[in-house]
Amino acid sequence: RYGYVLAGTLEVTNVDTGKSDVFKTGDLIVEMVDQWHQGSNIGADPVKLLVIDQIETGAQATVLRQ
Repeated sequence: RYGYVLAGTLEVTNVDTGKSDVFKTGDLIVEMVDQWHQGSNIGADPVKLLVIDQIETGAQATVLRQ
């Protein structure tokens, strides 16, 4: 999964390591694979993303931790 930040400021944190990256308008994001992570809006404006998924037919695009 790839993301392009159309607007806002997004912080993505690896839940296991605590390492965070900040993405701003115009940045490209390559989503972490097989790692629990979460995103947070850390700016004043809404975050808007263009997301492109490349997954095999029948695979889940997103798995949410309960």
